[in-house]
Amino acid sequence: MNLDGAGVVITGGGGGIGGALARRFAAAGARLVVADLDGDAAARVAAEVGGVPVAGDAASEEGVERLIAAAKAELGAIDLFCANAGIAPSGGPEAPEETWARAWDINVMAHVRAARLLLPDWLEAGRGHFLATVSAAGLLTSLGSAPYAVTKHGALAFAEWLSATYRHRGITVQAVCPQGVRTAMLAESGPGGQLIMGPSAIEPGQVADEVMKAFEDGRFLILPHPEVAGFYATRATDTDRWLGGMNKLQQKVEQLPTQ
Repeated sequence: MNLDGAGVVITGGGGGIGGALARRFAAAGARLVVADLDGDAAARVAAEVGGVPVAGDAASEEGVERLIAAAKAELGAIDLFCANAGIAPSGGPEAPEETWARAWDINVMAHVRAARLLLPDWLEAGRGHFLATVSAAGLLTSLGSAPYAVTKHGALAFAEWLSATYRHRGITVQAVCPQGVRTAMLAESGPGGQLIMGPSAIEPGQVADEVMKAFEDGRFLILPHPEVAGFYATRATDTDRWLGGMNKLQQKVEQLPTQ
């Protein structure tokens, strides 16, 4: 993808991976709309990259509609949409209904709602680019957060469906699936998250670097942690072995001292 002059929207762009993507894309000449629920954070990154901030909820149907309308007004055409915003609430089946609903809205339905509005223009033009920040949790799982694991699987499934359905009509879909990244989300994951993801955690800029490389060849899966490919293959070909390994990790988490 040629970013020079491209109109780009990034949700969750006020920090972390989203902020790093904004900086890389701006350096390549993109025109940016930086969206974030935290309006101050969106404004800071937008000012840094010469973009336009949009504050608000990019997950609700109304919020996505407002974002797309604002971005079209600023950019004209939206060439690349980065569905990057995400949350990772802790818990399993006992997590409240509203927690599950919010995770579903942000991690999956935000992608669906954006695609619903973007596709008509993209299909008419015969081109468009959708980048989903999925996480390795969408390929594997996420111990300690069933809502995150389940909804990231959904995000990956939707990205796969988009690619399978529209790639012959000029739509490029890519899914970036890192493991631990040194962001606020990792910092808030607690001792269990640090045990599992901390040792191999990378900087947000490294994720952005891998995305830029993947734009050159258009590959669907972007794996900033290459070892995830092996884990994913084991999950598919020797599921019981993989589940056993994950359960051993869970037992280690349970042995950590409580705070």
